Amino acid sequence: MKSAVGALRVVGLLLLLVAVAAAADIDIRDFGAKGDGVTKDTAAIQRAIDQAARSGGGTVVVPAGRYLCGTIQLRSHTTLELRNGATLLGSSDKTDYAEYEKLPYPVLEDEETMYFHHALVTGEDLDYVAVTGQGVIDGNRYKRGGPKTVALKNCRHVSIRGVTVQNSANYSLSFLGCDWVDVDGVTVLNSQADGIDPDNCRYVRISNCFVESRDDAICPKASMALGRPGFTEGVAVTNCVIRTNSANFKLGTESAGTFRNIAFSNSVILPKAAGRRSTAGFEISMVDGGSIEDVVISNISMQGASAPFFIRLGNRGRGQATPQPGILRGVLVDNLVARGAVLAASVTGLPSHPVRDLMLHNILIEAEGGGSGPVATAVPEMPAVYPKAWMFGQLPAVGLFVRHVDGLTMSNVRIKMRAPDARPAMLFDDVKEAPLNAPTR
Repeated sequence: MKSAVGALRVVGLLLLLVAVAAAADIDIRDFGAKGDGVTKDTAAIQRAIDQAARSGGGTVVVPAGRYLCGTIQLRSHTTLELRNGATLLGSSDKTDYAEYEKLPYPVLEDEETMYFHHALVTGEDLDYVAVTGQGVIDGNRYKRGGPKTVALKNCRHVSIRGVTVQNSANYSLSFLGCDWVDVDGVTVLNSQADGIDPDNCRYVRISNCFVESRDDAICPKASMALGRPGFTEGVAVTNCVIRTNSANFKLGTESAGTFRNIAFSNSVILPKAAGRRSTAGFEISMVDGGSIEDVVISNISMQGASAPFFIRLGNRGRGQATPQPGILRGVLVDNLVARGAVLAASVTGLPSHPVRDLMLHNILIEAEGGGSGPVATAVPEMPAVYPKAWMFGQLPAVGLFVRHVDGLTMSNVRIKMRAPDARPAMLFDDVKEAPLNAPTR
């Protein structure tokens, strides 16, 4: 009996050792990675990731060093952990990256939005995948055009935490058709294109991030990149510092699908460089026949945005056989301070398709002012023009221009001017059901 019990104990110990071994971190150096910044380590890193996947999952460790590589494919149930001092350095050789995927449906969006395989770190149809740590993913590009840096498509339970993503030629963090996405404590530096783009994604949290980009910084989309209209819903962006030359936070412009239940809060908006301005603090654009519903923008401090905000319902009609305006309703802007504006904040619908149920509360806009004469009030409609805060030129109001809105509530909205201006602080055109309490000075 004792020998049988002893044998069982030995078997149990062996099973425990096997389990511990299976759960142990996998070091990419054990698979041949050099980390000298010269040797191409793509194959070694991929072998380590594939081994973790074959073992049922685990953590692949990238220790301190500079690992030159091309496309790396993530796998389900694996974590790529970049230790402090570790850098994945994108190869400058285009042939080191995967080719653009062949899509079984028409290409209806631009190249940057449609394709996900041509990237430094990529993955498709994955479950429970993560990139974490205090290391750096360096796209190693200093002009726009090239591979994405991190690109995930049709994945579930995605976590990107702690890492720095820099020098991206394309979107820095790009997600398409992904659900349960958590981006936390990430730093995006010197992105030549967009910073963080969830497209047709659900249940997304972007928190505690610093994002610096030349194009839109945080830009949820609802594009046709999946070959059909989809949903971007349940998105919370909070506690971020955002610097850009374009829009700091933007819904659209790709808007064939549905945006629903979106919150952007507790964040600071700044231009990318001293002496420059971002185009708009935030933009909400529905121009391709989809819908934007139930969006909350709150507790935002903004400096140096040309326009504090730009909310637009247009009719570009990308992806539509016959362009038809969509729906934009249920937008709340609350607790916003914006200083240094040179263009009025604006909300513009179309004559037969107004923006609906707009709420503006507790807003301070400090405009530069200084206009010597009135601007013509006949602002063109331009329904099919690409939506941008500057699309109408200077508006006939210094601080706020609202047109074609059905259902506007305002309270404690204040416009200040640094220099006298002949234009009114606010101007409203074709606005229905609008009880106002809007002091100006």
